[in-house]
Amino acid sequence: METLSYFLPQVWFSILALFLFLYVILDGFDLGVGILSLTASSEERRSILMTSLSNIWDANETWLVLMAGGLFGAFPLAYSTILNALYIPILLMLFGLIFRAVAFEFREQAKRKLFWNFAFGVGSFLAALGQGFALGGVLQGIRVDETGHFIGTSWDWLSWQTILVALTLIQGYVLIGSTYLIWKTTGELQQTYYQTAKIAAVTTLIGAILITITTPIFYDYARERLFARPLVYVFAIIPLVGVALISLLLRSLFRKQERAPFIWTILLFLLTFIGLGMVVFPYIIPTGITIYEAAADPSALVFMIILLGGLIPVMLFYNIYQYIVFRGKVTSTKYGE
Repeated sequence: METLSYFLPQVWFSILALFLFLYVILDGFDLGVGILSLTASSEERRSILMTSLSNIWDANETWLVLMAGGLFGAFPLAYSTILNALYIPILLMLFGLIFRAVAFEFREQAKRKLFWNFAFGVGSFLAALGQGFALGGVLQGIRVDETGHFIGTSWDWLSWQTILVALTLIQGYVLIGSTYLIWKTTGELQQTYYQTAKIAAVTTLIGAILITITTPIFYDYARERLFARPLVYVFAIIPLVGVALISLLLRSLFRKQERAPFIWTILLFLLTFIGLGMVVFPYIIPTGITIYEAAADPSALVFMIILLGGLIPVMLFYNIYQYIVFRGKVTSTKYGE
């Protein structure tokens, strides 16, 4: 039983990381496309953007629901503490997701689409902003007492570090949204998103560099983790791999490749997740609660693994099937050349 109490929290930490990664990738380009829709120069272009999402966006958000449910079941103490500490960013994210979902449906039926266009774009931006603040709030640490309960204030999550994380995440979403649109569009519209992808790649890189430099300076737990042997050698390799991926991404954009930019962007997100996971582990809330302290009873963790063990392959198959069926480009008479 003692072995299970040590092993199962690690398994669930990995499962939740997988859920979060799949959500950020799949719904990330949704949010990026939504943000980019605010800059669309015509209603026809905006319609192409929204049509590219029409058959896949709702299934992408399922991974967020799974992650929240998994966190509640596997680490109930962390779930309650995070909600208490970050309820403002989480509410901001939820309101944004609601606005964009309602706008997506109502826009199709509306004769005057201006309001719903604005609601979809702003909702996407607010959802991304809320997620960025929540991520930054967790990374900077949450003040808890000896029992792991939140003892801070409602605005502890707001700092210049969390603002930097939020802005970088938004740029990352714009980047993956742009590379997705390169894949899905043609002609003049596609050329537009080659340019936005290049800009977003540079701004995301700048944000990532600033976060990488400031994190060990301002967070003791991160500094101790980053410079501890033998992990220091691993952390030294990650920035080099990141620079190589950025170079490959920019090269694919300048060469006007269609699918490669999206793939390189996914690999950049994956590398970021690996780095963040290695810095945070074994904490579920740095630096107050570890995964072992927050974990539910081993029997509950085993039951949830059995339950989700059959659900995860089904969802993955459904997502893959969707992208195979709707893999073609979205075109119009004007922009489909």
